[in-house]
Amino acid sequence: MLLSIKTKLKLNKSQTTVMSKHAGIARFTYNWGLATWCYLYQDGLKPNKYLLICQKITQYAFDNLGDSFSLFFSKKAGYPKFKKKSHHDSFTIDAGGKPIPVGGTSIKLPTIGWVKTYEGLPHTTCKSITISRTADSWFIAFAYEQEHESTVKQHDVVGVDLGVKELATLSTGVVFPNPRHYKTHLSKLRRLSKELSRKLKGSSNRLKAKQRLAKHHEAVANLRKNTLHQITTYLGKNHATIVVENLNVSGMLANHKLAQVIADCGFYEFKRQLEYKAKKFGCEIIIADRWFPSSKTCSNCGHIQDMPLKERTYDCESCGHSMDRDLNAAINLSRLAFIVKAYGGITAPMLPMK
Repeated sequence: MLLSIKTKLKLNKSQTTVMSKHAGIARFTYNWGLATWCYLYQDGLKPNKYLLICQKITQYAFDNLGDSFSLFFSKKAGYPKFKKKSHHDSFTIDAGGKPIPVGGTSIKLPTIGWVKTYEGLPHTTCKSITISRTADSWFIAFAYEQEHESTVKQHDVVGVDLGVKELATLSTGVVFPNPRHYKTHLSKLRRLSKELSRKLKGSSNRLKAKQRLAKHHEAVANLRKNTLHQITTYLGKNHATIVVENLNVSGMLANHKLAQVIADCGFYEFKRQLEYKAKKFGCEIIIADRWFPSSKTCSNCGHIQDMPLKERTYDCESCGHSMDRDLNAAINLSRLAFIVKAYGGITAPMLPMK
């Protein structure tokens, strides 16, 4: 299977300058291609990235531009915008079609030379390497082939209920609390934002304040990703079949009272990590339909009743069964795996848990 890795580089001042220059060239090429694309379209032509590649040497910048327009035409993103300096700086390099060897804590980058990393890389080869900057740190990312990691599964099926109070509740009874990293660090984020707003635009002090704020945002994002990695790795290694909900995250964010805490949970990142780790560890994922009544259904008798969000305990009006709301939903999701395998779809009737 094809896996990707991203890790931080350990650079000196001269190497940092070289990275910034390469990112500047890629940004200039991207902006030149976007402007040329617009001019050609205004003249009645149908531009594409291959037409631009014939006129310039830097191919990957035009590949990114072509991908941006593909997302725009498929209505998955807005119209491509011109890139700004120090905003998502990145560039991609290769060795002219030859494989690039990687491994250990040092790597020889084409046209750049030897650089060091903070963690050891797997000994393998890759076709290209993408270098990007977050705050004042530079990272490398590349894809490589790896065999599946077969692990002994402790459970055949598990249902996962995602929420705000508890980040993930499993049908096996395991609960992962929501650390709420953004809320924990919100006071410092506000202070750094206020310091940035008070600096004179264009001054060196404003640049330093901007970097401090960006580094703190990066730290919070890394804490959130680390929490999600721990949960998704546990699920992939120990469960053969995982059933999760297809949450309407954009609709949930429309609730301004809960938007901040919902965004802090990282539901989309959770699903993204779970999908590739399922392939890595050899387990199956079942995505429950968005309208599947996991929270409204009694896991004991199958009765369906309304459940307002403020009610945290499910008290069945039919059989009197009482259970934690999230655990009840997780058990219903785990039952969905048996229904899908038995009936071939999630439209099959709910069956009581025995």
